[in-house]
Amino acid sequence: MHNHETKARRRLLAVGDIHGCLDQLNALMTQVAPTLGDQVIFLGDYVDRGPASSSIIDYLIEFSSALPATVFLRGNHEQMFVDYLDGHEPTMFLMNGGLKTLNSYQNNGQWPIPSSHRTFLEALLNVYETGDYIFVHAGLRPGIPLAEQDITDLLWIRREFITSDYDWGKTVVYGHTPLEAPLLTETRVGLDTGCVYGRQLTCCDVHTRQIWQA
Repeated sequence: MHNHETKARRRLLAVGDIHGCLDQLNALMTQVAPTLGDQVIFLGDYVDRGPASSSIIDYLIEFSSALPATVFLRGNHEQMFVDYLDGHEPTMFLMNGGLKTLNSYQNNGQWPIPSSHRTFLEALLNVYETGDYIFVHAGLRPGIPLAEQDITDLLWIRREFITSDYDWGKTVVYGHTPLEAPLLTETRVGLDTGCVYGRQLTCCDVHTRQIWQA
């Protein structure tokens, strides 16, 4: 019985900011080899800055049909992309690597963007909570309960969250702010390791704190 339990313990895998880095994502997932017994949570920022944003969205849509328990969070870059697609002021998106995203769609002959991509982008979650963890793209504003957090903070906050030791009663797993190495403390797991800046793409099993990188 004990043996069976150990084997059956599902991994809770969180993946940091991808930013169009398809080769690294492929290499990382080959190492991690997620199965139906695991749950994978992508922390947002799939698009912009890197070379292959449209292929990343194709990859993630396929990934979720193979592993339906997968959770996809919204990053600030997805928000900027959707705002752009909705006809809002484009400067923010274009200044933050959006041109690379548009090029990747055009190069793949996927412009205007496929409706499946639109559906994917609109279905992204702002936050995901389990018994012990809160998964969010950027972080949380200290002193405010999870249910009352502002979406702008969930997608954009940096300094106020990172410099605070406020405890929400669960470990907060986040991306957004590029780090030299994964941050692993009792109350925080930071997994954006700057893949698009020539560093690593990181996955962490938050239960065991095992790290994979590509």
